[in-house]
Amino acid sequence: MKIGFIGLGIMGKPMAKNIMKAGYELVVNTHNPKTIQEFVDLGAEGAKNGAEVATKADVIITMLPNSPQVRELCLGEGGILETATDKTVVIDMSSIDPTESKAIAAELAKKGVEMLDCPVSGGEPKAIDGTLSVMCGGTKEIWDKYYDLLMTMAASVVYVGPIGSGNVAKLANQMIVAANIGAVAEALTFAKKAGTDPELVYKAIRGGLAGSTVLDAKAPMMLSGNYKPGFRIKLHVKDLTNALNAAHAINMPVPMTAHMMEVMQELMNHDEGGCDHDDIVRYYERMTGISIIENEKKGE
Repeated sequence: MKIGFIGLGIMGKPMAKNIMKAGYELVVNTHNPKTIQEFVDLGAEGAKNGAEVATKADVIITMLPNSPQVRELCLGEGGILETATDKTVVIDMSSIDPTESKAIAAELAKKGVEMLDCPVSGGEPKAIDGTLSVMCGGTKEIWDKYYDLLMTMAASVVYVGPIGSGNVAKLANQMIVAANIGAVAEALTFAKKAGTDPELVYKAIRGGLAGSTVLDAKAPMMLSGNYKPGFRIKLHVKDLTNALNAAHAINMPVPMTAHMMEVMQELMNHDEGGCDHDDIVRYYERMTGISIIENEKKGE
């Protein structure tokens, strides 16, 4: 089976390499010609645009920044739909607005093209290791057919529901992560302001109900002033923008998500969009005029 892969960025590149390691043939396209050549040197076939990819592969995986890029690639000039047939399947692994996933899928369906929305969680390290979590929306039969393909990039691949459901699950993940990081930052800053060592507070509570993956991943980074990105603030802003748009489209209030968006906008205003989202602690540090970092040293 020949697989098309479009979007060989920080996430797409290692994901595509893991597909090749599993023995699949690839046809690739991305904005950087050097990256295309890198894959050609590894045995893949290059293509100039989505339309050309669709002539050479029946299943096409896309990994792009946001909704407009996915729409343009699928439906625009030189896009997948130009040459796709009723045998073509698009697996969009980008994190986009679920309302757009539904709209794009509806346009593709007019030509008989099936689509799955399968965003991922885990960041670049898990993309490299092939241990991503994948959440999928679309037709169950299509998901069943390409489950093994998706597992070449992942530790878990879960079917969530109809088209758009994958991105609903991803946005729910991002809403929870943002709120959790905000709570951790607020609590540790409170501890320091109250005259208690925040590192000892972290050690005291991590085994109780407050313990979580987020607490263990982000509290040590906050306490050491480490804002080196695993997942950047500006990308979390993108996801929360999509979450707010999707929630408002169904008339649902999401006050906690809205608050965390405003917190992140303050960070963006301080040119910290490239920092890891543990940087949320600096919002609280600026509000209180204290630092939770040992010896008051600021991280880079």
